Amino acid sequence: GDVRAGHVEAELYGSGWDGAKPHPLYSGAKSFWGVAAVAAQNDGLVELDETVGATFPAWHEDPSRRHVTLRMLLQMTAGVGFGGLGNAVPTYDAALQTVLKREPLTAFTYSGIPLQIFGAVFARKLAASGRTPHEYLRERILDPIGMIIGSWRELADGTNPLPTGALVAAREWLKYGALIAGGGMFHGKRIIPADALAECFLPTAVATRYGLGWWLGGPKGSPPDIAYASGAAGQALYVIPSRNLVVVHFSKSTSWDHSAFLRRLLPC
Repeated sequence: GDVRAGHVEAELYGSGWDGAKPHPLYSGAKSFWGVAAVAAQNDGLVELDETVGATFPAWHEDPSRRHVTLRMLLQMTAGVGFGGLGNAVPTYDAALQTVLKREPLTAFTYSGIPLQIFGAVFARKLAASGRTPHEYLRERILDPIGMIIGSWRELADGTNPLPTGALVAAREWLKYGALIAGGGMFHGKRIIPADALAECFLPTAVATRYGLGWWLGGPKGSPPDIAYASGAAGQALYVIPSRNLVVVHFSKSTSWDHSAFLRRLLPC
């Protein structure tokens, strides 16, 4: 489905599916955590540029990990190796044992592990209030826009993973996209300050096409403000604020091409 100016303009579903049936987002769930992080920073709970070592002394005592920040984890530039995707997502404790594969800020490496390290820090920050990262996400961002998560997988220790595991209906994910396209506004209500949300969409020298949980940009000639969440098998949430356009795509594709889809969606 897609939505412009608050109205759904088109919907098309395969047999057995509709806008209310939850579907796996896979890594599309990563798009929640940069937004949650900037909201938490605005709320005074975390600082994007604080180190993991400020919360977990073992990281501060390790010269190779001492300078890793929450922003680097969310940008996938912390030096963590590939892994932690699908059913291989580690628990917080296991993620904190991670040995870096590269120096921080020298490469972009897509991985689920950095999100779990961020989750470990965020969980510790929230512990005093008795909330988990997922409860904060729901209370601070999802409940105010009326978005419902169908379910979220649990890990062996009873926690929910950050980088994957969410099942969400198309109409529900569309609400989240509308919040992003609105610069943090939803139906006239300010949920996240615009300048805070904007931090999610800033590329870096080593992550030129990735922000904080969001892929950035489209094919040549397309609007420069395209951002999208991406999950395995063709799950996608495309947000194009300049066109007041949000598009949800679910599938079981083995060869989904975001650029090809955007070229068809937005002919140059």
